[in-house]
Amino acid sequence: MRDNPIFSTVDFTQDGIQHGHLRLPHSSNESAWGAIQIPISVIRNGSGPCALLTGGNHGDEYEGPIALAALAHELSAVQVSGTILILPYMNYPAVRAGTRVSPIDGVNMNRAFPGLPDGTASQKIADYFERILLPMADLVLDFHSGGKTLDFLPFAAHHVLDDKAQEARCRAARDAFNAPFSVEMREIDALGMYDHAAEAQGKTFVTTELGGGGTARPATIEIARRGLRNVLIHAGILAGEPELRPSVQMTQPDDACFHFAMEHGMIAFNVELGESVARGQELAQVWDISRNGAAPKMILAKRDGILIARHHPGLVQLGDCAAVLGVAL
Repeated sequence: MRDNPIFSTVDFTQDGIQHGHLRLPHSSNESAWGAIQIPISVIRNGSGPCALLTGGNHGDEYEGPIALAALAHELSAVQVSGTILILPYMNYPAVRAGTRVSPIDGVNMNRAFPGLPDGTASQKIADYFERILLPMADLVLDFHSGGKTLDFLPFAAHHVLDDKAQEARCRAARDAFNAPFSVEMREIDALGMYDHAAEAQGKTFVTTELGGGGTARPATIEIARRGLRNVLIHAGILAGEPELRPSVQMTQPDDACFHFAMEHGMIAFNVELGESVARGQELAQVWDISRNGAAPKMILAKRDGILIARHHPGLVQLGDCAAVLGVAL
């Protein structure tokens, strides 16, 4: 396989703090010999575990990038035992544009793995993570939120894995993050995900969904910053005691947790995030905006559960994910 064209301006083996870039050559109409410059910080102090911390996998999700930018600014090497790799803006072109997918190639970074060294810009970045960064890591924390089109209860999550010892490590790290909700998450579109690339390499992997609506709130930023430090303490990379608060444990046992809009229209929810619903209960109404006088189409709960995510903003298209349920343990 070809070498990846990305060049790192930081030395991953050097102790201390380095702030630099992953430089991806990118020829465009605006810059014939230009480059995509992805910010990276390496904080290293001797031997010990390595944590790979990422935000901006999708460019319209902000809690993770804010928390990671603050950590890169605030942390000193003497506080660290091992190595921390901080990439707040993993999909840098998308972050610059404030879009879910890259404006350069239209690729969703979280569906691009394992990537290609000679593919599009997003595929080259994914390949660099797959072959260079992930093998270095013991722990991987990838921040997400709902972006511009979803709103979530703030939760940290792990996946059910075939390797139960690895799953136990992931669950323990998720619990250490200590978001208000802790979810055993089910994926409906898993092909090409960064999550599964990390898990396939045996890594301890934690992800989040921290709000949404295309913005970051003070409460969700605080959850991200506190959870980030808690996980690093749990991993033995930072000293101290984690700051723990109550967390509701949840699972998603089947695909009935996911509800989709079957027509275009304006959506009106009947329940709030965090409310319990019963099977058959009306979750939302979708009103046809092309004409008056028609009755709304109902979205009914396919199982008992708690509303953990909902569509945002008020218009839905055919096939949009409208509502997601979880089940309390």
